[in-house]
Amino acid sequence: MMRELRVTWLAGTVMLVLFGAGQHVAVSQTDSKSLVPRVNAALSRAGDNRPQLERALKEVASEHRAGMQFLIAYMPEKDLKSLSADYLLENVQYAYQAWNQSTWKEKIPVEVFLNNVLPYASITEQREEWRKQFCERFSPLVKDAKSPGEAAAILNRAVFGQLKVKYSTQRKRADQGPLESMESGLASCTGLSVILIDACRSVGVPARFVGTPLWSDGSGNHSWVEVWDNGWHFTGAAEPTGKELDRAWFLGRASKADRDKGEHAIYAVSYKKTPLLFPMVWAPDQKGISAVNVTDRYTLAAKKLADGMARVMFVATLSDGSRCGAAIQIRDSSGKLIYKGRTNDERFDRNDHITVELKIGQEYRVEFAANEHQMVQEFQVAKENKLISATLSASDE
Repeated sequence: MMRELRVTWLAGTVMLVLFGAGQHVAVSQTDSKSLVPRVNAALSRAGDNRPQLERALKEVASEHRAGMQFLIAYMPEKDLKSLSADYLLENVQYAYQAWNQSTWKEKIPVEVFLNNVLPYASITEQREEWRKQFCERFSPLVKDAKSPGEAAAILNRAVFGQLKVKYSTQRKRADQGPLESMESGLASCTGLSVILIDACRSVGVPARFVGTPLWSDGSGNHSWVEVWDNGWHFTGAAEPTGKELDRAWFLGRASKADRDKGEHAIYAVSYKKTPLLFPMVWAPDQKGISAVNVTDRYTLAAKKLADGMARVMFVATLSDGSRCGAAIQIRDSSGKLIYKGRTNDERFDRNDHITVELKIGQEYRVEFAANEHQMVQEFQVAKENKLISATLSASDE
């Protein structure tokens, strides 16, 4: 049965209402996935620390309440039972302050701010009060920066010298918090990445922890940083490349990563829960950190487009906005099969779409197949990147 292709753009707006102390928090969203069950479940798991979380929810500024709700809804179990209201309130206050004062605020989607500026930690590092100190220390460095990418490049050049922290395998442990690394002056790529991420977040630059458990050539693991500037860009922590991003010594190895082999894929940490877990080689038994698979962007980055070719992206979503893995076939105007593959689902980054190189100016037909239904769209390739989106109707799910 053939179904007409529908293209749908979904945007979520969060609205929150706080009742009296000790009562549950009610949340309503245009997104169908409400935070209500998550917030209530998180409070119930907090044990003796529940009053601290409830106090944080009660005392947070009304304009920052969505952020506090987000933090508690997706908070790791250990943090639910230990973080104080004062710690969370200061973190939220300075995160919003940095975001509001940045010249690039309007370019940062709310969901990117929540997931990549607001969080107080990246991985399993010690929970430390770095936010206020870093904000006061590093804001002057980026006051003239015009974009989050420019600010991140400035920080990568300046932060480690200021903090007197250098790379060393003699560090105390891999997953050090920033203050812990500053105390010893030593950190491995993991600890250095945590520092740069926190420095970026302290000035309103979205940043996240990225790494691979093992290069495909077996030469070891590595961690680095991605920052948001109209999409995600990478940089090695304490390995600045002037004013530019997306340059690093490890790109050659990253280009040979394998998205379908867990040990050789590349992952980015997500504070918000996802179907994937970040593989922490320093703590293989810990399973509480979520991730998205970002391998494709690194394998594509090393490929130079041939003349006359452009990259076209494809995504399939359900009616609730979540992405699904749909089989796709692309044929040219003569009916010849050009490409066969599968779209990315929620295990992959929200901005990471299956990408195919096609001829500029040519007409193609793409067939999406999911849940025993097919949807078809014809399109012509332009020079700029194009996103082809298919949304399944409720009756298809």
